[in-house]
Amino acid sequence: MREKIKEKKDLCQIVQALKGKGKRIVFTNGCFDLLHVGHIRYLEKAKSLGDILVVGVNSDRSVREIKGPLRPILSEEERAEVISGLGCVDYVTLFDEPTPLQLITSLQPHVLVKGGDWAKETVVGKEVIEASGGEVVIVPYIEGPSSSNIIETIIRRHEKRS
Repeated sequence: MREKIKEKKDLCQIVQALKGKGKRIVFTNGCFDLLHVGHIRYLEKAKSLGDILVVGVNSDRSVREIKGPLRPILSEEERAEVISGLGCVDYVTLFDEPTPLQLITSLQPHVLVKGGDWAKETVVGKEVIEASGGEVVIVPYIEGPSSSNIIETIIRRHEKRS
């Protein structure tokens, strides 16, 4: 599945070729630190909105900038490989910026997907996508599962054992 992981430059060429064949390109992004059922359901829904699902994964540096110095738990290479192993995901690329705006601008997907914890007006890249005739889709938030909640549960359970 590692063959799904592409450098941005190569992925841009692949996406352009797929668009030329009439394929509908869907893009989403995230940290995906400690993959859980919420991630799976989210990515499956994103895939259902088009033909090709491209996932941008935040680099380790980017995750630390967003979530703090103790994250990520898994390295960027591991997170990219785990995401690439999912059947609903067609391509994965890493990005080092705090937001995927440069990547979205380069790829110009038809659909930009974010989870229900985002308001449509605040989605990074919304203007780029809508200006090119694409659409922004907010997938309903799935209560409960989150990497942060999983980490907190592990900490609490291990504190009780001490």
